Amino acid sequence: MANTNYTTNFGGLTGDQLQAWSRSFWKAARNNSFINQFAGTGSNAMVQRVTELTKSAKGSKANITLLADMAGDGITGDNTLEGNEEALRAFDISIEMDQLRFANRIQGRMTDQKTVVNFREQSRDTLAYAMADRIDQLAFLTLSGVQYNMKNNGAVRAATAVNGDVLSGLEFAPGAGDAATSARSLCLNGGAANADSVMSAAGSNQVDFTSFDKLSYASIVNLKAYAKDNYIRGIRGAGNQEVFHMFVTPQQMASLKLDSDFLANVRNAGVRGASNSLFSGTSSLMVDGVMIHEFRHVFNTAGATSGSSAEAGDPGYKWGAGANINGARALFCGAQALAMADIGNAEMTEDTFDYGNQSGISVGKIFGLKKPKFNIAAPGAAADVQDFGVITLDTAF
Repeated sequence: MANTNYTTNFGGLTGDQLQAWSRSFWKAARNNSFINQFAGTGSNAMVQRVTELTKSAKGSKANITLLADMAGDGITGDNTLEGNEEALRAFDISIEMDQLRFANRIQGRMTDQKTVVNFREQSRDTLAYAMADRIDQLAFLTLSGVQYNMKNNGAVRAATAVNGDVLSGLEFAPGAGDAATSARSLCLNGGAANADSVMSAAGSNQVDFTSFDKLSYASIVNLKAYAKDNYIRGIRGAGNQEVFHMFVTPQQMASLKLDSDFLANVRNAGVRGASNSLFSGTSSLMVDGVMIHEFRHVFNTAGATSGSSAEAGDPGYKWGAGANINGARALFCGAQALAMADIGNAEMTEDTFDYGNQSGISVGKIFGLKKPKFNIAAPGAAADVQDFGVITLDTAF
């Protein structure tokens, strides 16, 4: 019988073969990534992917440019235009980059022989999923204005004895100044049953947030109107119509599907029968020009700790006056809500240990994430820096 080898001699691959493995891995990681579905290279994408570096005196960096609308009213009739031109207000957003790495290591040569699992093939798939999942986690924390020492479920991320809090050490990790800005941060605080469409500044969740403040059809309609009033630019689609993307937790989606107004509008607006999106089990629904997506990594407090009024609003604690109410931070996104530097393929390396008896595979990817901010003030006015393309809405669930 012919000897069938179920392993790939990764360490013996040529440069071209290794590059093909790297491209294959990164393709798998992109396909697994949820946030990648909304990425594009132009300014009409929710996530603007930058694939080229700009040289600067301090080295290479990734940039995107935000362009403000003109504020002047022009010149009428035969009045002189020369000398009255208006300068374009352009804002360059620099994206810091860093490397994230993962690795698998097999116990030894005998273990590899005994198992029918192809270590290298299975490791590549596992590593690709891990990389895609962490990028999704970081992307949603960045959009939410939450620092990387927090998990997406509100728990504090565990630190290691050697490296500390690993993700907070990334060069592009958000700091205290990257929280959701004042005009882009809202909270439902009707304070009573059937009053869940009232929105106010998100800081009020520390005192006014109640279990009644659940996501509803009315709050989505009001949020879209708020976004348009505050110049959140939608993504241009067919017929030049603007479309927005809204991301909610499974619990927030459940609240929506139990809301009578939402239920009636989605049921009647869709096609009749089992193909209606409400009944077909889809995780995305179109409502009033807003595509609502259910995703588990939307920031929430399911894993946070209950506390007291003194701890309300502190990282790692639940929300509300008594820090005892579960909440989630829905994201309402337009164009250029997030910038992502995606430079080159992933780097894959195999190493051996214990005199060649053990094998390990590592993967590293250099990338960066940045939530663009923009000075919305008119020329000459005091600066008013706000998030460019995303509004957060805190709700109960």
